[in-house]
Amino acid sequence: MWEAIKANKRKSIVLIACMGLLLLALGGAIGGFWFGTQDPRPAVFGALVAGAIWFIMTLIALSQGRNILLAVSGAREVSKKDAPQLHNIVEEMRIAASLPATPRVFIMEEKAPNAFAVGSPDNAAVAVTTGLLSILSRDELQGVVAHEIGHIKNQDSQFMTIAGVMVGTIVIIADIFTRSVFYGAMFGGRRRSRSSSEGGNLQIIVFVLALVLAILAPILANIIYFACSRSREYLADACSAVFTRYPEGLASALEKISGARVPLVAANRVTSPMYIVPPMLAASGSDDGASGDFILSTHPPTSERIKILRTMGSTVGLAAYNQAFKNVTGKNVIGATSLRSDEELRMRGVTPEQKPVDVKKQTREATDILHRLNGFLFIPCSCGVRIKVPPTFSKNDLKCPRCGTIHNIDEVKKNQPGG
Repeated sequence: MWEAIKANKRKSIVLIACMGLLLLALGGAIGGFWFGTQDPRPAVFGALVAGAIWFIMTLIALSQGRNILLAVSGAREVSKKDAPQLHNIVEEMRIAASLPATPRVFIMEEKAPNAFAVGSPDNAAVAVTTGLLSILSRDELQGVVAHEIGHIKNQDSQFMTIAGVMVGTIVIIADIFTRSVFYGAMFGGRRRSRSSSEGGNLQIIVFVLALVLAILAPILANIIYFACSRSREYLADACSAVFTRYPEGLASALEKISGARVPLVAANRVTSPMYIVPPMLAASGSDDGASGDFILSTHPPTSERIKILRTMGSTVGLAAYNQAFKNVTGKNVIGATSLRSDEELRMRGVTPEQKPVDVKKQTREATDILHRLNGFLFIPCSCGVRIKVPPTFSKNDLKCPRCGTIHNIDEVKKNQPGG
């Protein structure tokens, strides 16, 4: 299976190289236009400046990108004591994927069901929304977590960070150039170089080339970025089927997530590709394009992903997923086909003790996790009532609203673990 994953990585690296050449060509064309066309040094200098900007932005993204994305998304780390089931599922999938370290677990206060992962295999994080915890069964939640663990295993988070930074660099450089041309035209034109009188026609050609690149480069870079993202979503779905040995868990979860129609407030165009289902499209009811090849889609159509997972048959593995993919789309998901037979596992049945999802109960439990993060104190009373005490409560004695028992808050804190 992992040979096929490596083949997909090689394909994605080629796409990144194409974006790199596009970035250098844009920088070179701009350098040649502004500083002279007769001498190649300005063009080389422009390409080097563009490469340096990308290098600096990439270093920042790789060192702090994970923390930045988690902070922007409003994700907060949650302990195993406060979210035991979520932590257990993450640990189960970590073992199934043979990751060297267990990802940290985060939660977002969002009604929209969704999830994403960031980081490298030895230093990763998985974030889920309270909306996801409210509506999914354990098998469905396991399918979603396994999908995100698949992204971590395949090093998608780091790879897409590099690709995203490169796209952002191209957009910034192109925007600076077009704005400078616009303002230069308004305020007397650009300063001509010493060699400009000797090559007027050449300067016009370079100007047109630079302007065309400045317009097309961001579009082409985004198309390449989206193509990388789509192929990796398919592979993460396949990994989820292998890790859980139950493709229906993820298929059912995708169905619920895409059908929720609730906006994810923290999402934006930059962070949207990270999520298991594009939050903006999920909220609008769109299926992210008519086909998996729609060039402006960050994800394959959710309905297609669900159909592929439900067409896998009685075995799980990359070969089984690839066959299901071919049955649905008529194509192979990846080029590599030399897979060992022992990579195919029997699909397991549904968890015997699985019960219908109690949305009200699970919503209350998800809300309790947030309350603990916010410093609420939970006091169990002998009459069965559980009293939630906010951190702003100033009194030391609290009366149970049902039976009238007086609880001493200081004593409760001392008797609790870590008190």
